[in-house]
Amino acid sequence: MNRINKKLQEDNKLLSIYFTAGYPKLNDTAKIIENLEKNGVDMIEIGLPFSDPLADGPTIQASSTKALKNGMTTEVLFDQLKDVRKTVSIPLIIMGYFNPMLQYGVEAFCKKCAEVGIDGLIIPDLPVDVYNEHYKSIFEKHGIINVFLITPQTSEERIRFIDSISKGFIYMVSSASVTGSSSGFGDVQTDYFKRIHQMELNNPQVIGFGISDHKSFSQATQYAKGAIIGSAFVKHLTTEGTDTIDRFINKIVKP
Repeated sequence: MNRINKKLQEDNKLLSIYFTAGYPKLNDTAKIIENLEKNGVDMIEIGLPFSDPLADGPTIQASSTKALKNGMTTEVLFDQLKDVRKTVSIPLIIMGYFNPMLQYGVEAFCKKCAEVGIDGLIIPDLPVDVYNEHYKSIFEKHGIINVFLITPQTSEERIRFIDSISKGFIYMVSSASVTGSSSGFGDVQTDYFKRIHQMELNNPQVIGFGISDHKSFSQATQYAKGAIIGSAFVKHLTTEGTDTIDRFINKIVKP
């Protein structure tokens, strides 16, 4: 069974953390992953930086730019991850844009992910129909879960289609804005969380965008299996460095 599916079966609410590979320094990737697991994080999203990150807010964009300048590439990331499973057991997901994966070769990319112990991919700009028609069999052959995003604007028909071809969780974007652009949730977002919860989908939902502290994490996980924190963690790495990850995680999980 894929590590993502095993983790989703646990009773607790899941905390997933996103960070950009190769940031703040090129060789920080493995150290950050190990630190996050040590401090109780349930799942990690490793951002593969791209020069045109459409869904990312300024914080993650800046980290991607710096990571690329540091020398981060797809090959470098795979090299950094080659021994990660010797020390890390939680699910690892690569989040990135489709262009670098296409350039690498989709089959070769999925094969390499399986070799280094990556459990899933999140590709915001890969349309679900294109995935279903052209790439689903490749992902499944290599045991890689593809995680799809939905927003408050996604139609019920589309959500049910995404649910029907998903094998892990559905990434619920809390709003239609870019990452890192809000904090806390109002009535409109809470109603959206309730609406999706009441659809009783086959795949659990994990909420991302706008989660930065204990309050917003608790709000999100009231109606979902877990929550993803990205921009707030990248900001922490920018200002506090990689040695105080425990302080950041404690701030999220403890009131």
